[in-house]
Amino acid sequence: MTGTSFCCRSCASTDGKLVLDLGQQPLANNLLETEHLTAEEPRFPLRLAVCQACRLVQITDLVPPVRLFSEYLYLSSFSDTMLRHARAAAQRYIREFALNKATLVVEVASNDGYLLKNLVAAGIPCLGIEPAANVAEIARRNGVETEQAFFGTELARRIGEVRGPARLVLGNNVFAHAPEINDFVGGLKVLLAPGGRVVLEFPYAADLFASREFDTIYHEHVFYFFLAPLLPLFRRHGLEVLQVERISIHGGSLRLFAGHAGETVPDESVANLLGEEERNGVTTPAYYEDFAGRVTALQRELSELLTRLKADGATIAAYGASAKGSTLLNSLRLPPGIIDFIADRSTQKQGRYSPGLHLPILPPEALLERKPDFTLLLTWNFADEIFAQQAEYTRQGGKFIIPIPDISIFPPAAA
Repeated sequence: MTGTSFCCRSCASTDGKLVLDLGQQPLANNLLETEHLTAEEPRFPLRLAVCQACRLVQITDLVPPVRLFSEYLYLSSFSDTMLRHARAAAQRYIREFALNKATLVVEVASNDGYLLKNLVAAGIPCLGIEPAANVAEIARRNGVETEQAFFGTELARRIGEVRGPARLVLGNNVFAHAPEINDFVGGLKVLLAPGGRVVLEFPYAADLFASREFDTIYHEHVFYFFLAPLLPLFRRHGLEVLQVERISIHGGSLRLFAGHAGETVPDESVANLLGEEERNGVTTPAYYEDFAGRVTALQRELSELLTRLKADGATIAAYGASAKGSTLLNSLRLPPGIIDFIADRSTQKQGRYSPGLHLPILPPEALLERKPDFTLLLTWNFADEIFAQQAEYTRQGGKFIIPIPDISIFPPAAA
């Protein structure tokens, strides 16, 4: 994959190597209404490649962000796990960065205000940046000042002129969504106050590769980050990565702290993680070839299991009308009728249909009402939370199929 077929969106190298081809996929968050089911649904190539120059992993075929994010149906507040995670992070940042009534906090892709509302309650000035009009309005109703816009250098400059620089700039699960990554990081630099911090959270590619989390690959996620490619990217824009933390959210994520270059030196966590990546061979072709082979094996095993259960007379549902669920289901290429419906807690999604397979999305109560023998857990990254919520379903004999990292059944069969 060289020449015009690949151009790294960070360093502009044209030397890329294909890692995984997931075929033609519908937009993962394009949940359909009934009147749209007969229309032709657009599909786009979904291919993953790695830049041979800077080692940044990225998809090769982009969909314009305005098509992906102008209306958005994922609301973080429907997850108890995300609310707890956000509350703990907000409390930590108040202490660690001495936030007060005179310090501005800006969150990029602030969703429905699930994190910033904790800071607003503490009297700290906050501004959310959210491109989806429907989600921005929900955040405002939650008391979080929110600007509907895509983040970049020009917007950062305008915010700085009106509000002043930010002591803290947050970005949870947005960094990988920004195709113009140099403009995004440049905006972080422009908006950040002297001595301030940028804190970004995003799925960590090492966890994705180790656990075969191929369902995390979809058109919204342009990038899949190891640490090494990020250091030159940040330095290009006058920022320095100062600290990194491994966290468990979303199947394994990285929390990255950055500041203005020259203000302080990185702590040992940066060098330690770089060394770990080097030891694990992330710069070698074999690393990516092994991942692709293990993904293909998982897809085959899961498809065969679902097909066999259906042939044996079992009824099968799914749980979690998530973007990752769309990638997983559409990549399996199952025969029609294997899965009957998808249950989801979000009232924003209920009554719609899944991308590609057009499975009806029903409230979680449908599991007890319809009693499917098996439920494929598409939101496996929130397994403990969902198992607790659906304890009565499993008590009555229902079983969950957990697809990743290895296929398993919950509750497990008695020994």
